[in-house]
Amino acid sequence: MKKADIEEFYRRLQEQLPEPKGELNYVNPYTLLVAVVLSAQATDIGVNKATGPLFKVVKTPEEMVALGEAKLRNYIKTIGLFNAKAKNTIGLSKLLIEKHNSEVPRDRDALEALPGVGRKTANVVLNMAFGEPTIAVDTHIFRIGNRTGLAPGKTPLAVEKKLEKSTPKHYKLHAHHWLILHGRYVCKARKPDCAACVVRDLCRFKGKTL
Repeated sequence: MKKADIEEFYRRLQEQLPEPKGELNYVNPYTLLVAVVLSAQATDIGVNKATGPLFKVVKTPEEMVALGEAKLRNYIKTIGLFNAKAKNTIGLSKLLIEKHNSEVPRDRDALEALPGVGRKTANVVLNMAFGEPTIAVDTHIFRIGNRTGLAPGKTPLAVEKKLEKSTPKHYKLHAHHWLILHGRYVCKARKPDCAACVVRDLCRFKGKTL
């Protein structure tokens, strides 16, 4: 996609949604981190149903460790892979207490050293908690990058690198959310709603549903 088309692509997404927000519920950087870890291979709606009651009793690493793995499992048992996620959540909470003074670090390497935290999770936390212009490539963004021609790549990391390079600086802070929401509600995997798409004339997808 040409530079001018990329600029226009984001301009239209911004015009449609000037202040995009993530759909995971949280109360502070710590609960955001927990919510993102829980959201792997799960829907935000499903995670929010579980974390609503959980975050009424747990808002800090200390409170999570005090709750314990068994009780945590009861809160999140409706979420896929809940056993592993409970173990990772207790583990990362202990590490935050021991190594980071119970604070979520504003550092990618430190975040990725926590149990259950990969590059995508770290990028989400850096973006939403600290306002870093990171782009977390999930299945939606990976699909949009390839389908539209915005940032084709064979791996999530390849798409992320292309997006970081091609996304204009003034759109980088919100690019992650614009692309995720566009993929979730318009440029859907099985049947994209091309008729409702504000960037369809810029998109290189050959199988448009018009």
